[in-house]
Amino acid sequence: MNKYTKITASIGPKCEDKKTLSAMISAGVNMCRLNFSHDTGDVQGKKIDLIREISRELNTPVAVMIDLQGPKHRIGNFKTEDKYPLTIGQKFVFDTDPTPGDETRVQLPDADVLGSLRVGDRILLNDGKIEMQVDSASADRVEATVVRGTEIWSRRGFNLPDTEIATSVLTKKDRADLEYAITKNPDYVAISFVQKPEDVAEVRDFITQRTSHPIKIIAKIERPNAVARITDIAAAADGIMIARGDLAVEVPYAEVPAISRHIIRECRKMNKPVIVATQMLGSMVNSEFPTRAEITDVANAAYLRADSTMTSEETTIGINPLNAIETMSNILSYADGDAIANPYDWSRVENIPENDWSRSVASMAYLNKASAIVVFARDTVAVSEISCRKPDIPVIAVCNESVIANQLCLLRGVFPIYDNELFGMRDGFNAARRFNINMGKLVIVDEEKISLRTLD
Repeated sequence: MNKYTKITASIGPKCEDKKTLSAMISAGVNMCRLNFSHDTGDVQGKKIDLIREISRELNTPVAVMIDLQGPKHRIGNFKTEDKYPLTIGQKFVFDTDPTPGDETRVQLPDADVLGSLRVGDRILLNDGKIEMQVDSASADRVEATVVRGTEIWSRRGFNLPDTEIATSVLTKKDRADLEYAITKNPDYVAISFVQKPEDVAEVRDFITQRTSHPIKIIAKIERPNAVARITDIAAAADGIMIARGDLAVEVPYAEVPAISRHIIRECRKMNKPVIVATQMLGSMVNSEFPTRAEITDVANAAYLRADSTMTSEETTIGINPLNAIETMSNILSYADGDAIANPYDWSRVENIPENDWSRSVASMAYLNKASAIVVFARDTVAVSEISCRKPDIPVIAVCNESVIANQLCLLRGVFPIYDNELFGMRDGFNAARRFNINMGKLVIVDEEKISLRTLD
């Protein structure tokens, strides 16, 4: 129980063997992210089976999150594999013609994108290294002026920060991936390039029509229009991921820290967990040590009371995935300990939800200097409401269903146990002792009944 902030680890070629993955979970991984932009179908299904197997063997709940690719857009091909030069101020055309492009034009295969572009909209290609501005637009042809960039070549991805695209958040690929993933009962589904709360509703309808398993939805925030609608999107979703990679392309990069802080505050108001993602330990893809800036970045997420930090390439293709997790865990442990030793008065700046019941639990624990809060959890609601108060003592959640324990793995400061016998006996003392809490007072929460007990 060294850290309160959770770790979401992306699982890929360098960490999908049982030995490495077991060691990573033992070192502090609380949720495994499976990126469906890459392996799909049975390959990802075998990873889910392996995670569940390791979880049982370690007697440690671990959440599984599948991450859908979403509508990732790319331009078409050019006549050769060469890079074509661009000149600032030149005109460039995007159209529906599948003929290979040249220095003046290229196909933009997505008709919904062409139909959504308007005069003045920006088109950013190759992670923002190329910028063009739309001069004229029709359903099958867009003429733009080059603002930034020196060369262009085939299949470059592009971002449209000023454009709301009239398309489904679920592509044909996503639907096939989600259809399969549902059969493996993941705990969370992350949806990419969310623009509005209706996108979340569309995915929720897709899931509920196919299963009664209580899969939770994480909305990835990576577009300016999603930032503008964060309150409504957070209300519709079960959690938020701040996907700083694409976000830093679509908004001025200097604004990303302030936007991240704003989203974390809004999620707390909405009582929704939030994951901070992208390049948190990016240098550790090729290095055994993080940079000083990365150490501070990870620690700041803990100081802001984010629920989870996330690894991406650090664990999927990095030289030492286990070392990356151990490093992140150590940083979070120290930052969480410092935050507890030097508490910040959140009540002065945070409009946390008005819930007298969870306020009573947190107040009782604080005033009596309790060692832990033990909750007998039939679902995630009560624990989530208590976690939203960000108590600086552990919240131990005893669950009678594995899916509830798994989903609670994401919440900051929550330590779930899946044990039917412990749940049935309402044994808060043994629950506390599992985490080496042997003395002190416990706040026991059972069906919204609150009691104070002494552990000795």
